[in-house]
Amino acid sequence: MAQARPHSLKWRLVSRLVLLQAVMLTLFVVLVLCALWYTGFLGSIDPEDTTINAVRDSIARGTNGALVLRETPALARERATSPSFWFVARDAQGQTLSEGDVPPEYARIGDALSAVGQARFGWNLGDPPRSNARFKRVTTTAGVVQILAGPGSVVPFGFYLSALGTVLATIIIPLILVMALATLMVTPFVVRRAHRGLGHVATQAEKINIDERGTRLPLDDVPQEVTPLVTAVNNALGRLDDGYERHKRFLLDAAHELRTPIAILQTRLESLPASPANGRLLEDVARLGILAEQLLDLQRLTQNTTQFAAVDLVAVGRRVAADLAPLAIAAGYAMSFEPETARVAVRGDQAALERAMINLVQNAIQHGGRKGTITIRVKAGAAILVEDEGAGVPPDQRSAIFEPFRRLHARDRGVGLGLNLVQEIVQLHQGQVMVTEAPGGGACFTMKFAAASIMP
Repeated sequence: MAQARPHSLKWRLVSRLVLLQAVMLTLFVVLVLCALWYTGFLGSIDPEDTTINAVRDSIARGTNGALVLRETPALARERATSPSFWFVARDAQGQTLSEGDVPPEYARIGDALSAVGQARFGWNLGDPPRSNARFKRVTTTAGVVQILAGPGSVVPFGFYLSALGTVLATIIIPLILVMALATLMVTPFVVRRAHRGLGHVATQAEKINIDERGTRLPLDDVPQEVTPLVTAVNNALGRLDDGYERHKRFLLDAAHELRTPIAILQTRLESLPASPANGRLLEDVARLGILAEQLLDLQRLTQNTTQFAAVDLVAVGRRVAADLAPLAIAAGYAMSFEPETARVAVRGDQAALERAMINLVQNAIQHGGRKGTITIRVKAGAAILVEDEGAGVPPDQRSAIFEPFRRLHARDRGVGLGLNLVQEIVQLHQGQVMVTEAPGGGACFTMKFAAASIMP
């Protein structure tokens, strides 16, 4: 299943806020219009204007220059829907045109209204009920005409839709655009500032590894909404640390417990008469002893209890060559120790360095093909080389063989801890270990130590 792409909180907030703003503004306008409608305010919006507009679009001039009224759908609708439809129109030349029962008080439009653009005529509270009227000077196909009209039909619903569209186009949409622009500019800044503490958390998380346990992610400057997640991660790290400590104690106890029965078994086998089967059993017991020692060495390294002091690599190499020469000769090899100088001193842990060199020689004994010479070289630049004349290590396997429990061949009799232990020891001394091809065609393992650790 394809992994879903992570979403951007910043852009999700922007889109949600813009949508919310648009919906809230639109609802506000609709609610205002509904309130105006409910209170009757919208119902009082000049129904006379509908009559004036219908008359304006219908007025024209006849062939003799007189005002005439053309039939239009709007005019027909006003006549049909307004039982009290009436109007009076007058042009600048004084020609008039009227229709319907014009109230006497509005029967004539005189020059007194010529300078008036528009007006509304009504009555005071308590006066006898009379018709209201609307006066407006408009431009028609017959020129400028004054129109006085009575109440027309109910304002059509399309008028309100048109008004709503006008409000949306002139007020709401510009406001939404302005607010969206402000949201687009401000939200990324706010999100970045609010999540600034998460960057520090991510930096600390990148530094967490198995060699530095006890590390916890900081909660300083972490947003309150993210605090439960960071706390849960810290609790998980605590449980992992506890599990790792229990695992270490188990391995350490197991290694200690194995040493005694292995030593007893080796002693009993050595007391038996020599035979090929007894020799193979002794080799197997020796490998078990090496495994127990390697587990103890790994636990000692992870406890960071090593004490660095001056160590002579030449002396360590000579001692390892002397101690392992009988084992190498018994396996069919010749052993050679070739120091480049009389003394190469570094700061380090002598026991750990000696164990690393022993593991490299034992690895050569196991994988060197039981022929040729195993050579230990000590270079003046604080480098130790262990070479054999076996099949070597394929280039594509040279980095993987240092992983724990990784074996070059599935049928290898080792458990794959020796080279990993070598790497741990060298890294503890700020150095590096690598494998290349030896001059004789076999494997060449090199432990190179940092220049800062070399002592005069």
